[in-house]
Amino acid sequence: MSLPKTLAEDVAKNLVMVARLIDEEPEQAYEYSRIALRLASRVAAVREAAGFAAYATQKYTEALAEFRAARRMTGSVELWPVMADCERGLGRPERALAMAGEPEVQKLDKAGQVEMRLVTAGARRDMGQLDAAIVTLQSPELASNSVQPWTARLRYAYADALLSAGREDEAREWFAKALEADKDGATDASDRLAEMDGVEFVDALGDEDDEPVLDVDVDADREPEAVAEADAAPVVSDDEKNDNA
Repeated sequence: MSLPKTLAEDVAKNLVMVARLIDEEPEQAYEYSRIALRLASRVAAVREAAGFAAYATQKYTEALAEFRAARRMTGSVELWPVMADCERGLGRPERALAMAGEPEVQKLDKAGQVEMRLVTAGARRDMGQLDAAIVTLQSPELASNSVQPWTARLRYAYADALLSAGREDEAREWFAKALEADKDGATDASDRLAEMDGVEFVDALGDEDDEPVLDVDVDADREPEAVAEADAAPVVSDDEKNDNA
């Protein structure tokens, strides 16, 4: 609403492309975000989109700067967890832990608080505090049988932490629970379970470039010369045989 109509449409088109490409083609999404940023750097939604595009391409310094700008413009704490995760990406897990103790966390909605818990557990693991990471993930949201948008990722993170701690039986149980809640394929819980069970997937069709293999070689016991002569011999019909007789 703060932009002239034509400019607003151009910016919106670039933001749409960021949203469409960010999961599958993050580098392209990043390029579209830079165009939008050049056109409308004073729009909070543009700064936020630029932040997520930079985050998706692991440009954490840039992402953090954009998220901070968006937060200043809106006053919202919604981006607090991803800002903390950028600190992890920059190799500063202690800063992420410090952010987990700030008052902003209490202002987050339930989804934001779960996300912050995931980031905090990740920071603990970054610092080699595996047992603390496991304890961090143990929460009412993890214990709940209710399936929410965050459930699969929370269970998966817990299973992964348990596996890293050598608690394989518990890890397998929680990978299975993550898979049960993962209706959209947000995690690779099924692959992790298969790996733990020693299951290997084989392409039944094989490589398209492979040469076909015959099950039976009917000429295997024949001399090459005999095969060549037989293949070269003319085919004689039954009528011709009778005429010749």
